[in-house]
Amino acid sequence: MRQAGHNLALARRRRHLSQDALAERIGASVNTIRRMEDGHPGTALQHFVRALQVFGELDKFENLMDTAQDSVGLTLMDEKLPQRVRTPRRTPEPGGF
Repeated sequence: MRQAGHNLALARRRRHLSQDALAERIGASVNTIRRMEDGHPGTALQHFVRALQVFGELDKFENLMDTAQDSVGLTLMDEKLPQRVRTPRRTPEPGGF
């Protein structure tokens, strides 16, 4: 959380936004921005997401839980794959041989 807060502060300052201006744009208080930048763990995730939107970086949040990038989940799924795949047997047609 501290690293995320540090990165948030850098992104804000690089865009020449004051804490007050960022707070207004994301609909939060200046105290919330300070807590975010300090890495306070009780800060609501929605504030970080709104900040990413203001910075034009919302795609980074969307990629955070991208299942195609989940190497652990994909490995677990791969472990359950069958060794062989067989064509299902046809059932005889009624009255057929």
